[in-house]
Amino acid sequence: MRIATPPWTPDTGASQAVALEVLINGPISRSEIARRLDLSPGSLTRLSTPLIDSGLLVEVEERTGGRAGRPSKPLDIIPDSHHFIGMKLTGDEVLGVTTDLRANVIACAQAELASRDPGAVAETVGRLATQLAERVPSVTALGVGIGGLVEDHTVVTSAPFLGWPRVAFGSMLEAATGIPTVIENDVVAFTEAEHWFGAGRGLERFAVITLGAGIGYGLVVHDHIVVDADSGLGLVGHWPVDPFGPLCPAGHRGCARSVLTVSAVSQAVSSALDRPVDYAEALALAEDGEPAARRVVDDAGRGLGRLIAAVANLTAPERVILGGEGVRLVDVAAEAIQEGIAADRDERAHAVQLVSTPGDNTEWCRGAAVIAIQRYVLGRRL
Repeated sequence: MRIATPPWTPDTGASQAVALEVLINGPISRSEIARRLDLSPGSLTRLSTPLIDSGLLVEVEERTGGRAGRPSKPLDIIPDSHHFIGMKLTGDEVLGVTTDLRANVIACAQAELASRDPGAVAETVGRLATQLAERVPSVTALGVGIGGLVEDHTVVTSAPFLGWPRVAFGSMLEAATGIPTVIENDVVAFTEAEHWFGAGRGLERFAVITLGAGIGYGLVVHDHIVVDADSGLGLVGHWPVDPFGPLCPAGHRGCARSVLTVSAVSQAVSSALDRPVDYAEALALAEDGEPAARRVVDDAGRGLGRLIAAVANLTAPERVILGGEGVRLVDVAAEAIQEGIAADRDERAHAVQLVSTPGDNTEWCRGAAVIAIQRYVLGRRL
């Protein structure tokens, strides 16, 4: 049986819409809330008053914005009224963070996986959750991101990095932690974090591309993430970016997976220099002008540019957000990326707006926490 969590708001209608507007965009003035939700001042007062009386929303310090007249009292939430844990599973370790209701990170921790057996992984997650929970009064929900396919936010149907076929991992974690748990594909979780609290907040359309062990892609249109049963397969990794590039394990020549992943770049530089080179050193060598490393990194940059151009041409995003542990490529190969974009994009089209995230593991964990926050505040049973 699924563990129940009390709802954030008393209903899922207009009152919830007001509360969500404040959660995502607050502190925010009443007039701006009314404008965004197309509400009259009277309707907003009727909806917001019970939320203020219950303590869900609060009035914050007055501000006039330099204008004469009655000062406004923006509405806000109390971020530390609820806390969440977000975790990212890799093939070797569990990474985790504790956050508040706005996904601000409070604590971080990690643990090595002694075994990839689902039961052993669940025990490791349980111990890490206990450690992370010590920093806060209580934990409302746990979110876990995983590189693979997830069904009904609880069953992992495929996790190649862990070698799992089909595992009811959500119920295993609830048994191990006693915390309501939601499982999601890690790129979907990352995209939702950018959607609610990151560089995609307030945009009608934006895309996400992640660089790392694989290549991830996320898309938000009209304030909703685009997902289906295939989300988590890493399909964008099959997109061709270099007709003369290497073969990937699936037999595709020059696809994103064979050119842009951390292992693809490090292996290509290692082969060229005839010695082992990891990703960080490969990028450092390219920055220092080592010819072979520079060529490999620039080839990857042009490939990324072509992938960005394809995303921009097909989905017309207002912004493309680049993240993942391999995102430093964006800085090191900046000129080559622009060359790749220009090669596949009409010169009359507007420039593609690119935004990079820090690229540390915290952002993956924070994404998982946002999935838990969303499941809680949207009134869906955990």
